[in-house]
Amino acid sequence: MPQWSRCACIFMLLICNVLWAAATQPAGRFDEKSIKQWTLAGPLNDPPKRVTDACPLSDQPNKGNWALYPPMSDEFNGSTLDTDKWQLNMYWWKGRRPAAFSEKNVTVKDGQLHLTLRKEKLSPELEKQGYRDYTSAALHTKARSSYGYYEVRARPMNSAGSSSFWFQQDSVADFSTEIDVFEIGGKAGNYERKYNMAVHVFRTPQEKRHWQVNDVWVAPWRLADDDHVYGLDWSKEEIRYYVDGVRVRTVQNTHWHQPLYLIFDSETMPEWFGMPQDADLPSTFSVDYLRAWKKRD
Repeated sequence: MPQWSRCACIFMLLICNVLWAAATQPAGRFDEKSIKQWTLAGPLNDPPKRVTDACPLSDQPNKGNWALYPPMSDEFNGSTLDTDKWQLNMYWWKGRRPAAFSEKNVTVKDGQLHLTLRKEKLSPELEKQGYRDYTSAALHTKARSSYGYYEVRARPMNSAGSSSFWFQQDSVADFSTEIDVFEIGGKAGNYERKYNMAVHVFRTPQEKRHWQVNDVWVAPWRLADDDHVYGLDWSKEEIRYYVDGVRVRTVQNTHWHQPLYLIFDSETMPEWFGMPQDADLPSTFSVDYLRAWKKRD
């Protein structure tokens, strides 16, 4: 074999070895600080007016070519929860201590979904697990989903209990992620106007650590004083948050591609919002509707 051919073969072999090693080695630690993000500072500018319920409030002309997605849409017009769409509580979690989730705290009445936080004695079995004195509420969709537009009209509870709208619990092996559309402490000290948004990663095939990217939009009103429209536009490239049809935050989508449950819940969050005052209980987080859309294409 000529000398130049032997050199070429050796060179190609070296290149193949380098490429194989790169493909088989686990990726390095992801730097969440590199994620591009933006959050609105100041009040909402020129909120859009509702013309049709068939499209998201932020896209009334339907430039996004949205079509309603019934498995994750509910107007709550009946007198009972639609158990074909919803699962009470969470099979993987009993609630944030000291409050335990209780099915009786989820009701449908007057065209709305209600999640209630109460002060009451718990069973000896729950007390042995660290739960005591409070019951809260949780439910999630039976369907999982990822990319789409998700919109609710809701009023947080007027207490230090949390009112939350989020996505979690994927079905993809080695992945565990979460998207928090909002976590609101309606009457929790300095949090009454703070619209808390976050994305979490708990586990990937490359890493077994929890990290998050979060920020806060400060509303010009107490969030528990009235109903407002809250939306999430979840795409392959970005996760966008909306309040009354106005974008308040954008996060680059680097990890959130797995199908997740859509969840409403209320919790006690002693280390964040503090414990609710007895005089404020029972308190209720109310959802007027949930509407989900997928792109037609």
